[in-house]
Amino acid sequence: MAQEVSRARTARRIAAGAAYGGGGLGLVGVAAVGLVLAEVQFAKRTVGTGLPDPPRADGFYGSEFGGPELSPGPLRMAMLGDSTAAGLGVRRARQTPGALLASGLAAVAERPVELRNVALSGAKSDDLDRQVSLLLDADGPAPHVSVIIIGANDVTRRMPLTQSVRLLTAAVRRLRLAGSEVVVGTCPDLGTIEPVYQPLRWMARRVSRQLAAAQTIGVVALGARTVSMGDMLGPEFAANPREMFGPDSYHPSAEGYATAAMAVLPTLCAALGVWPESDRLDISRNEDMLPVAQAASAAAGEPGTEVTAARGPWALLKHRRRRRLPAEPLPEPAAPSTP
Repeated sequence: MAQEVSRARTARRIAAGAAYGGGGLGLVGVAAVGLVLAEVQFAKRTVGTGLPDPPRADGFYGSEFGGPELSPGPLRMAMLGDSTAAGLGVRRARQTPGALLASGLAAVAERPVELRNVALSGAKSDDLDRQVSLLLDADGPAPHVSVIIIGANDVTRRMPLTQSVRLLTAAVRRLRLAGSEVVVGTCPDLGTIEPVYQPLRWMARRVSRQLAAAQTIGVVALGARTVSMGDMLGPEFAANPREMFGPDSYHPSAEGYATAAMAVLPTLCAALGVWPESDRLDISRNEDMLPVAQAASAAAGEPGTEVTAARGPWALLKHRRRRRLPAEPLPEPAAPSTP
């Protein structure tokens, strides 16, 4: 409990600094962070090396629910962020998180989904402005819903946490003003990178969770929802790291991406009002209504947890039931429409 209170306090400082122009790193000192980042950079020399570019997954999903020309038309979904959002490490488009989420959304909504993925491997939060512009400056309406996964590179490349949150909230604000619902997968726990050893593993975890909590505070205030990526979605990854992570021990495998997508899908569908469960609290699943900072702190330490605004300074802490993705192999996406 004391740890959550401390994390909540730090997250509030970072979020406040993002809003008012500060640039601090939080409770972890600059020298200590330098040690963490040096070790993480050493570990990352093998991360992503030799991996081909992520496959392009843009296109239509859920064609069994009608063609894109039929009224009311497909749901428009966008993916933004870094290599995890892009799907680095898998070979087929249908294995990327964007394709998995688009297929899952189509199945729940019983409506075709048009996916556009503008995520970039290696991206930090300062690339989000460019990515949002790619979506909003194109011909046609804004996405109905946008999924952003960002933060890991901000930590490993020494971006001040307040700047990271400021850039993320600016991107979310643009998308929200354009009429898009937004779901943010918060910074994953970098303490799970296998080549990073204690005590630096603990310090990397601390910085990652500080950023994740501050991201939540910033974007929930704008009407977005967050899902804690934590240690890449918890017990499944911890119990089966060889199966859930790819050959670089950093990016998920196809099975890992599928597990992560199952955790994000309920929040994605709830943002559009098509999830069968309501936003009401389910006490049997330890859901709660907490001040936003406390909810953000709790979610940062509990992978797969959703945080969404309630009323005033309060937020809902949700543990939605996961829905398994189709067991049958998904078809490759149909070609996207041309302007």
